[in-house]
Amino acid sequence: MIKVKNLYKTFKTKDLETHVLKGIDLEVKEGEFLGIMGKSGAGKSTLMYQISLLDHPTKGEIVLNGINTEEMNHEERTKMRLSTLGYVFQDYALIPELSALENVMIPLLMQGHSSDEAISISRKILESIGLAERINNKPSQLSGGEQQRVSIARAMAHNPKILFADEPTANLDSVSGNSVIELFQEIHKKGQTIVMVTHEAEYAKYCDRIVYLEDGKIVRESKP
Repeated sequence: MIKVKNLYKTFKTKDLETHVLKGIDLEVKEGEFLGIMGKSGAGKSTLMYQISLLDHPTKGEIVLNGINTEEMNHEERTKMRLSTLGYVFQDYALIPELSALENVMIPLLMQGHSSDEAISISRKILESIGLAERINNKPSQLSGGEQQRVSIARAMAHNPKILFADEPTANLDSVSGNSVIELFQEIHKKGQTIVMVTHEAEYAKYCDRIVYLEDGKIVRESKP
């Protein structure tokens, strides 16, 4: 599902070059739940941003679902993000003025679904993750765990091929964090490919495989 070859990422300012990724090779199989771990500054989130098409690498090859993404133009990359990929961030990234239902509807409307279709799909997925009574609540009226579950519902609404999660439990207490990881487990059991960045070993143990980054390189991998 994902093939990364010789991936580099360098950030440049006027006087400084910072080499964050230094020749990453990585493969993720269809249906795999992969964890990416490492100390702060190791390059975990930068790696995810490259392979999830939220940024461009300095050098290297990224193949998603059989397509070499470095040969795609801006419009094609945007289309792939909308149709094939799902995203969950540690800060939830919900629109505060919109209800839970409306937040989940956004990617569906962007894909061209009618309002009625988007409402129906969004309502069903929110009900399926235990938020039936909260669909009309705005983010400020939800707990952190509930906001993250809305974020996951939004990411899953269009049935993405790959779900990317960047520190999805970082801002949550242990109870809320556990509920989010349990939701990922449920999704994974249905065949969803998931790539999750985390620094929390207690959640990484639910992954099929863990790769460890250090100073911009994969130094080892393990199975929990």
